[in-house]
Amino acid sequence: MTIAIDPVALASRLIACPSVTPARGAVFDILEEALAALGFEVHRFIVGEAPDGPVENLFASRGSGAPHFGFAGHLDVVPSGGGWDNDPFEPTIKDGLLYGRGAVDMKGSIAAFVAACADVSDHHGTLSFIITGDEEGPATYGTPALMRWMEARGIRPDMILIGEPTSENRLGDVVKIGRRGSVNMWITIPGIQGHVAYPHRADNPVTKLGRVLVALDAIRLDTGNQQFQPSNLEVTTADVGNPAGNVIPGSASARLNIRFNNEHRGSDLVVLVRRTVEQAAAGATVEAKISGEAFLTPAGPLYDIVTKAIEEETGISPQLSTAGGTSDGRFLIALCPVVDFGLPNGTMHKIDEAAAVADIHGLRRIYAGVIRRALA
Repeated sequence: MTIAIDPVALASRLIACPSVTPARGAVFDILEEALAALGFEVHRFIVGEAPDGPVENLFASRGSGAPHFGFAGHLDVVPSGGGWDNDPFEPTIKDGLLYGRGAVDMKGSIAAFVAACADVSDHHGTLSFIITGDEEGPATYGTPALMRWMEARGIRPDMILIGEPTSENRLGDVVKIGRRGSVNMWITIPGIQGHVAYPHRADNPVTKLGRVLVALDAIRLDTGNQQFQPSNLEVTTADVGNPAGNVIPGSASARLNIRFNNEHRGSDLVVLVRRTVEQAAAGATVEAKISGEAFLTPAGPLYDIVTKAIEEETGISPQLSTAGGTSDGRFLIALCPVVDFGLPNGTMHKIDEAAAVADIHGLRRIYAGVIRRALA
């Protein structure tokens, strides 16, 4: 018996679960219920401790053998913030749009792929879901933990589609074939606190911070290449934390992020920044966390599978892009070719996040075309 799934109804049920990262529990119950009804064998596990956990992860598969096509995504969402017209976790349809936190990023895409699996119930090989509850957070216990779980069981997809919202002006116009890397750094500049009238008894770190910021601003990493836009270093905050007007502060700090292309490695950029900071302010320290390296999926069958399914549904040829933020593809690329494709992203992470009902249905049909081509 064929089971039909309404992707908008399923997305609404998922949105109704306030699964702010790190997520677990009810939102996974709903997805498991839908997948089990479609013949998927579902595995769930919770891992990690506070503050980055606990996190729930899910792996589900249907069929066996090769080829193995995986769909990856996340059920966690960013905090809703204030100012919504409606409760962000009470899904609302108005003027053809489904409103709610996660409608775009990315419960709508997950629901569309589940519905596509209902449409394509007869396929060769293996079809799987790789779903985490920690993509919007630090990812400490998310996709990397899922990959370790899969490796221990000898599970390795041949290709993976990630349902991140990549479309820009209309559904199907952009597919992400790679992503820039990301590294965060925290700079601390020590000084000696003192009275402003006795500067010889103090050591002002604010002046040193100014030199550091000028030196960082002068760094030119690259001009980009055929696959990637230029890397960029952005200072995101500079802080002294001094409420008094007559006190030289005892320390100053700054934070920066570098989004870098495949001409760099994160560790090399950390060395560059540390050297630059030390030259401008001796004694300063730099702590760093590399969120992911830049990656690029070479041209191959996965490109054709996804682009042809999009062209069949929309009549447009998508742009193959590496622009924008990163995704869990930075981890999954270690397994196999990866591309990201999903709903239009204009409202992701915004107040009144919303996905067009027509786009969710259209995405379902595109995903069904992907499955048919991948597992023919």
